[in-house]
Amino acid sequence: MNGMSDVRLVLRSQELVIEHERVVMASSARGGAPAFGAMGLFWHRLRTRKTLLALTPEELSDIGLSSEQARKEGLKPFWRS
Repeated sequence: MNGMSDVRLVLRSQELVIEHERVVMASSARGGAPAFGAMGLFWHRLRTRKTLLALTPEELSDIGLSSEQARKEGLKPFWRS
């Protein structure tokens, strides 16, 4: 392992946290439902599952998933938890 997978995972997780905070702030500013709301949750699932499918075997091993587990989760429809 060259260490780059760890860096990419950390940066991607930071991007997701920042996006989550932005959605929460926008939702509370509108007086909407807290956190994501139903549509926000669906979009979040869609993006994270798509990202999961794009991970390399080394990155999957870093987070403790097999390629089969990642594929199974990544191919789930966004409306299923």
